[in-house]
Amino acid sequence: MKKRMIIAGFGATAVLVVSAAGIAYASSDDDGEGTVTGSQADKASAAALELTKGGTANAVERDSENGATWEVEITKTDGKTVDVRLDENYELVVIEGDRETK
Repeated sequence: MKKRMIIAGFGATAVLVVSAAGIAYASSDDDGEGTVTGSQADKASAAALELTKGGTANAVERDSENGATWEVEITKTDGKTVDVRLDENYELVVIEGDRETK
């Protein structure tokens, strides 16, 4: 009887672990895009700020538009916001759109 209880306990734990992993995978971005933090985000921000000659880096995301790897949203010193797209080596792909900030 004790052996069955232990086996049932392990089985229940395995189900919970597999369920949690499935939920984590389902809630992640399927295309590999999403907000990034850490050293890669710092490198992308620094490169984007250099290209825009200053401002504030608002967000860094993985990106695949226009052949880019990184997208950094920058609020320039004049208050306009641009998206700086960079390749895997943090080199410029394109700077898109000046739009008024609210």
